[in-house]
Amino acid sequence: MKFPIFFIVSLILFSCGNNKGESTQKVIPQKINSSIYGNTNFEFPKISENARTEVMHWGAFEDFEEQAKTINGNAMEALQIKSILMVSHIDSIIKKIPDTLNTPLIFSRVMVVKTRTQLLNLEINKAHFDSVRLQDYFKEMNISVRNLFIQINEKFEKDAIDLQRVDSETKELTLQKEFMDAVYKAELEDQTNK
Repeated sequence: MKFPIFFIVSLILFSCGNNKGESTQKVIPQKINSSIYGNTNFEFPKISENARTEVMHWGAFEDFEEQAKTINGNAMEALQIKSILMVSHIDSIIKKIPDTLNTPLIFSRVMVVKTRTQLLNLEINKAHFDSVRLQDYFKEMNISVRNLFIQINEKFEKDAIDLQRVDSETKELTLQKEFMDAVYKAELEDQTNK
C-alpha cells in the first residue's frame, strides 16, 4: 500500500513541478489598442495648377488639405490630434474665402466639409466611440473633401473656358471688323473709279 501512495504523491509533485516551469515560460502579451481607422486607399483629386495658385493665398487651406490627406490610416491618438486641427483649419477657411473662390457652390461645399469634419471629430473624441459610425463619418468626410477639391478645379476649368470663349469672341469681332473695313474700302475705291 505504501507504493500506490508514494506513486500518487510523486505524480502530484512531478506535475506541480511541470506546471510551475510552464507558467514561468508563458508570457501573456499586453494588448494595446492600435487599431487603424479611415480608408488608407482613398484618393483625393489633385488640385490643378491654376487652382493651386489661388488656394495658396487661402489662409489655412494647405494645412487643412494636408490633414485631410493624412488623417486616414491612423491610430486613435493621432486621429484625435488631426481631427481637432482639421476643425480649426476649416473654421479659418470659412472666414477667409478669397474673392476668386467665393462662389455659392464652393461655399456650400466648404460648409458640408465643416459639418462632416465636426461629426468625425465628435465621434473620435467620445470616451466610448462606435467604430462602425466612426468609419461612416470617415467615408462622409473623405467624400465631402473630394467634392470640394473637384468643385475648386471645376471653377478654374470653367473660368479658363469662359476666358477662351471671350478671347475667341474678341478675335471673331476683330476679324468681322477687318472684313467690314475691307469691304467698305473696296466700295469707296469702286465709287472713286467711276
